[in-house]
Amino acid sequence: MADLTAAAPLTTADGRPLKEALARAQRRAKTRAFLLVAPLLLFVIVSFVIPIAQMLHRSVYHDGFSANAPAVSAWFAANPPGTPPDEAAFAALAEDFRAMKAAKTAGEAGTRVNYTLPESRSLFTKTARDADRLAPPYRDAFLAVDPKWADPEVWQAMRSSSSAYTSDFYLSATDFRHTADGGIERVEPRQRIYVYLYIKTFVLSGVITLLCLILAFPVAHLLATLPMAKANLLMILVLLPFWTSLLVRTTSWMVLLQGQGVVNETLLSLGLITDSGRLRLINNQTGTIIVMTHVLLPFMILPLYSVMRVIPPSYVRAARSLGASSWTAFRRVYLPLTLPGIGAGALLVFILAVGYYITPALVGGADGQLFSNMIQFHMSKSNWSLAAALSAMLLAGVLLLYWLYDRLIGIDNLKLG
Repeated sequence: MADLTAAAPLTTADGRPLKEALARAQRRAKTRAFLLVAPLLLFVIVSFVIPIAQMLHRSVYHDGFSANAPAVSAWFAANPPGTPPDEAAFAALAEDFRAMKAAKTAGEAGTRVNYTLPESRSLFTKTARDADRLAPPYRDAFLAVDPKWADPEVWQAMRSSSSAYTSDFYLSATDFRHTADGGIERVEPRQRIYVYLYIKTFVLSGVITLLCLILAFPVAHLLATLPMAKANLLMILVLLPFWTSLLVRTTSWMVLLQGQGVVNETLLSLGLITDSGRLRLINNQTGTIIVMTHVLLPFMILPLYSVMRVIPPSYVRAARSLGASSWTAFRRVYLPLTLPGIGAGALLVFILAVGYYITPALVGGADGQLFSNMIQFHMSKSNWSLAAALSAMLLAGVLLLYWLYDRLIGIDNLKLG
């Protein structure tokens, strides 16, 4: 009888098997948890994942030429790169131009080719106006409209535009271009702007992050060690910039830093500079660094404060009582405990600095522009595909640094509060 009782499955009070009841309870708990986070998950997908996916797709897709010039696109597909255009190619192009004139899409096709070869749009619109007069021999007819149709670069630009999916925008974003024979080469030195701005953006963001750390560390330490009443008062001053518009703060710095601004006038009245030696603090990298450091400083103070606040003061006192100097106690005990806050603040400030474009646009001038300003420029000029390629490069750089941070420090050690 004892053996039979031991072999019988465990059941609940209502007679169901215990294993089945536990599995059902777990499923209900998981379903309830999923339903609770479903609105947030849907919001993240709609507002974050889908826009990024569309951006990445836009960076490699543009059918402005291929959709409006199917005949010549088919000729390009049937002939290898480097093949000189024959009469059949010009005949196909003439057919496409007649269709583009009827549909009024020559400007759209020319705009796509213009992204690869500047000044191509005017060639397309000019030829479309004379599309009805294009007749055999088509090559001579096109050359009569404009001799540029004999230029191999024009045909190479059309070939690279003949496919809706293309790498042209990433080539442009990395200062490369297609050659007339289908190869790839770097652009002229005076046209190499994107890679320089890309590197410059990360370097300046690193400088701004370092300055924010240097300025924020003593402030956060003071907030963490003061009595709560005084610390709360100082915290209001730290949070005060969050209650002011970014545009207002930036324009205020413009008033402070300009040649006739408060800073220069104060230094002049103190006799530290002469009227002819006024400091150039705006419309350059100096202005960008100063203003962005001020704007991003609270994002460094808050993570540091949240970590320092919970560090027991007895740790440093114990180190001092064991013979350690003030510097040794700080370096060996206090500083390692603040590393999670330093990592969180540095990561937060750096990522925000990389993507800023309003502040550099207002106070940076031509010398203080960042990579994000170039993205905004192309967005406003309707070259969204190139802007998407530049954005993808910026996203890749941030993700790479995030991965390095995780490998070197560990994302589990990051503390934002």
